[in-house]
Amino acid sequence: MPSKIEFIRLNHIQLCIPKGKEKEARSFYCDLLGLKEIDKPEDLKKNGGFWVLISDIELHIGTENIINQSKRHPAFEISNLAQVKEEMQSLNIKIKEDNPLPNFNRFSFYDPFNNRIELLEQIKKE
Repeated sequence: MPSKIEFIRLNHIQLCIPKGKEKEARSFYCDLLGLKEIDKPEDLKKNGGFWVLISDIELHIGTENIINQSKRHPAFEISNLAQVKEEMQSLNIKIKEDNPLPNFNRFSFYDPFNNRIELLEQIKKE
């Protein structure tokens, strides 16, 4: 029987974009969403893509030849969901209305490469 895994935290999430589309992806993730690009290890730079930071979680933007539609997605809890949704809609970013979850409001949006990213906000109890 293997030892119990002692998880510490989520380190990173990887999304993929088509090879050669880093400039467009940086425009979306860094310029539009305001995420900070962080250094990628030298040995991995040859693979293309780039890394950004969301809170204390790394988002790795990798490259691959084939992008498939999938239900895979990261979900980030935020504190200003309505404002972000309104701003994304004004920028014509593709939005998906997600089914309700208990105690959370949420929606998803899509990057230019059809990667789904979910945003959630806990409903405040009064």
